[in-house]
Amino acid sequence: FSLPTVAIATTLFFLSLLYHAWVGVRDIMVDYIHDTAIRFTLWVLITLLLLGMAIWVFLILLQVVEL
Repeated sequence: FSLPTVAIATTLFFLSLLYHAWVGVRDIMVDYIHDTAIRFTLWVLITLLLLGMAIWVFLILLQVVEL
């Protein structure tokens, strides 16, 4: 992690992984959860969970990477 390119690549990897998870879960919810209120509530909770994971990964990377 001493090279900036490795840190940037790792950050982009985790961001793309979290985005991929969000799209997959969203598609599953659209297909299988028909009640709009339940779907919206789960969508908000999962979005907050994935944003929390993104912040967690970012904080870990800030501790590891030497600027």
